[in-house]
Amino acid sequence: MQAQPHTFRAGDLVGGHVVLDLVNTVNARDGDPVDWLDGYPRVLEWAALAEQFDESLLAELWGINDADPGAGTLALRRFRELREAIHDVLAATIQNETAPEKALRRVEARWKAAVALARLTISDDRTGPELSVESSRLDYLSHELALRAVDLLRTFPEGRTRICAGTKCGWLFIDSSKGGRRRWCDMATCGNAAKSKRHYERKHTTLRG
Repeated sequence: MQAQPHTFRAGDLVGGHVVLDLVNTVNARDGDPVDWLDGYPRVLEWAALAEQFDESLLAELWGINDADPGAGTLALRRFRELREAIHDVLAATIQNETAPEKALRRVEARWKAAVALARLTISDDRTGPELSVESSRLDYLSHELALRAVDLLRTFPEGRTRICAGTKCGWLFIDSSKGGRRRWCDMATCGNAAKSKRHYERKHTTLRG
């Protein structure tokens, strides 16, 4: 899979859940996949845009990576491995298939590593395992996302989680529309591209006829 620099923007976050947005950091999965995470700093840029992680913790991660870029490179590798394992498990679940054993065990391993480093906390707005950068270091985000991936699988919105029908896409998303018939990750991109393609084909069919 080729890695390319990418400046993340709000339109890249269409999954409806941070774990799906993580999976969608690979574009054109059904064509020539492009990995938008070309370095650990890019992971932090994505995490900041997602607005699901404490800014002070992300600042700590920036500092650790700046002090030891080699550790960031290794953490990025583990982050990507988790992302691909989550994708394989979710894609199989969406298609009512058995999740690949290797992918499931990889998610399990990261989840167990996260739980082992977490502290159980109880508060008014949250009860559950709480991680820290002090314990997880540059794996903080992958540990946090492993926990959230298991939570997502536990409450999986069956019948509402889809794979985009667009060409050269393959993104995953939760369909929160009232009718529940959304086919595209984003109507402004894949949806319009499909409409333009159908219009072109109808026009040329008419001309040939």
